[in-house]
Amino acid sequence: MARLFGAYVIVDWSAAEGKKTGESSVWIGVMKRDVRFRLSYEAHNPATRAEAVALLKTILADLHKRGDRVFVGFDFNLGFPRGTAAKLGLNGWAQMWDFVVKNVVDKADNTNNRFAVAAKINRLTTDDAYPFWGCPRNAAQKWLSTLKPASYGEFPEFRLTEEAARKLGKSSQSKSVLAKSVWQMHGAGVVGGQTLLGIPAVKALKDALEGRARLWPFETGFGALNAEALDGVDTVLAEIYPSLYPGAPEAGEVKDATQVRLTATALAELDDKDALATKFATPAGLSEEEVAIAREEEGWILGV
Repeated sequence: MARLFGAYVIVDWSAAEGKKTGESSVWIGVMKRDVRFRLSYEAHNPATRAEAVALLKTILADLHKRGDRVFVGFDFNLGFPRGTAAKLGLNGWAQMWDFVVKNVVDKADNTNNRFAVAAKINRLTTDDAYPFWGCPRNAAQKWLSTLKPASYGEFPEFRLTEEAARKLGKSSQSKSVLAKSVWQMHGAGVVGGQTLLGIPAVKALKDALEGRARLWPFETGFGALNAEALDGVDTVLAEIYPSLYPGAPEAGEVKDATQVRLTATALAELDDKDALATKFATPAGLSEEEVAIAREEEGWILGV
């Protein structure tokens, strides 16, 4: 059996202020195989994002020492809606990442400036309180409102992959697949703050892997993966969406812990069936222009 990966690490991120465990905090699920290829699972719940990055580095080092190629999935956007980079005078996902890393301050105790960075992007792109929106009242200012804007102007509300996910959700009548817009920074289930705080963490993790990691689809391109395509690569980093993998919680398990466990289980089982490789292929129904947008700027959710 030609499995792509020996282990699967799923990261449910959090924009929490202050140290936090349990519900709405960082959860890391690790699914790996023993010498007889039987799957075993463990969950971690670090109290801060800094602890999470350090733990992820240790987990990956241990898995690589075993000889495993590892899939790492993150539950936040790895790219921004088309046109965002250009409005900041930047080009593509890599320069957007550099901008975010340069501007975000996320301290060891989880205090951070995500609302200020969102306001700065609004100021530089529209000089108004959009496209980012949503914040506590004490963080509201000229360039960031507590309320959703009447219009996003020239900005699309959703990336192409979220539009596809929302169509999937509506067709299945499942609200859990109705992905939210990255522009929303405050409220239940939002991803804006997680994205601004998550991208620097992924970059730090990727840099620590010293050229042996690849971001899908930005660096790998679209295409069914195989051993040849992954020659010299020990880690594939991608965006995932846990709501695609429904299931029941175990006794006493909080929602975030359930989601990482179910996602890790689903991906491992797909790989066992030799069905995971094709999930990295070009999404159906996209034009050549849309494929280029997803590959070069917006990114894509694995499995959508």
